[in-house]
Amino acid sequence: MRLIEVSEVLDLYEYEKVRPRVRERVIEVKRDRRVPVGRYLSFVFENRETVLFQIQEMCRAERIVDEERLAQEVAVYNDLLPGPGELAATMMIEITERVQIQPVLDKLLGIDTGDYVRMRIDDEVVSGVFETGHSDEERGKLSAVHFVRFRLSPAARRRFGSADVWLIVGHPNEQARTRLTEEMKVSLARDLWVEP
Repeated sequence: MRLIEVSEVLDLYEYEKVRPRVRERVIEVKRDRRVPVGRYLSFVFENRETVLFQIQEMCRAERIVDEERLAQEVAVYNDLLPGPGELAATMMIEITERVQIQPVLDKLLGIDTGDYVRMRIDDEVVSGVFETGHSDEERGKLSAVHFVRFRLSPAARRRFGSADVWLIVGHPNEQARTRLTEEMKVSLARDLWVEP
């Protein structure tokens, strides 16, 4: 997937003029890229459109206008894009009741290690590879947001559009699975450069 360039990021004034349309469009795009799994987990599969929107929103929120700082933000967010043969997702632990936040995070400690998060494409299972630094098991700390990649084999990429695809969580304290809809597979197949 082609990296986002600084020149693609609109300045604050220009972005404000198009923000409502862009926001509506990204909400529509994410509809087929958001996969809820179990009680607390949601995976949003990232692409150029979702990442560029995040950059624009970050610049807006933090009033970033300095070219050097903008370049740094673009570099950081480009790391969210999937590489060749990959799907990349932001995994969010979503807890609606404030009093449940810490107990649920404590129960899910370690979810970003081992083979707890997997994708199954027909009979092939691909373990998620998490970005490090979002949890500290020794201190009992777990972030509510994680970044995970699924590196698919050439065969899995070819079969993806017609395969039975599941996102699976097999943590001791949270076990669930969600079958991807046809619309989700079509959207994600574009990231893999394969025909759905």
